[in-house]
Amino acid sequence: MVINRQRFFAEIRDNPFPERLSARQVEGTELVLDEFEARAPGGDLRQLAYILATAFHETAQTMQPVRETLAASDDAAIRILDRAFATGRLGQVRTPYWRRDADGKSWLGRGLVQLTHKRNYQTMSDVIGVDLVAQPERALEPQVSAAILIEGMLRGSFTGRRLSQYFDASRADWEGARAIINGNDRAALLAGYGRAFHATLT
Repeated sequence: MVINRQRFFAEIRDNPFPERLSARQVEGTELVLDEFEARAPGGDLRQLAYILATAFHETAQTMQPVRETLAASDDAAIRILDRAFATGRLGQVRTPYWRRDADGKSWLGRGLVQLTHKRNYQTMSDVIGVDLVAQPERALEPQVSAAILIEGMLRGSFTGRRLSQYFDASRADWEGARAIINGNDRAALLAGYGRAFHATLT
C-alpha cells in the first residue's frame, strides 16, 4: 500500500476539511496513516478511509485525542455530562458512566474514538497491551489512542462489528459501517466523510 501523502494532504484541505489544515490536524492524520500501515500492511483503503472519517467526526475535526464534551479536564467533562443528563439531553444513557467510581476513576469518553465504560477500557487494554484500567487517561496519548482506534475497528472490539463486515471484495457499505462505533447515529454524515477520504487516498 503506497499513499501519495503530498497529494492526499493537498486534497483533504478541500474535502472533508474546510479549506485549511493546522499543524496539529496534519500531525494527527499522519499518525493514523502510520499506525494503519504498521498494523494492517496492504490493508483496504476503504477501511482506512472510514477510520479517518471516524477520527474526524469523534474529535470535532481536530484529529487529536479529546475528552468527551471536548472539556479540558475530567472534572469539567463530568460537570457538563451531569448537567446534560439531569436535563434529559442524554436520552440514550441509562447509567451515568462518567461519574467517578470508588477508586476515583472516570470512564468517560477519551481518544480519537470515544472509549467509554470500564469494560471497554479493559478490552482495549488486552488488545493493545497498555493498562488503561490502571491509567484511563492514557487513552488520550496520541500513539495509544491511534492504536485503540485502529485495532478496535479492525477487530470489532467496540460493538462486535468490524470493518471487514462492511468493506470487502463484494461490497462497500459506508453507512452501515457506523454500527462499528455507534449504531446508525449520523451514519450518512460519516459515510460522506469516508467517501471523501477514500477519494483522496486513491
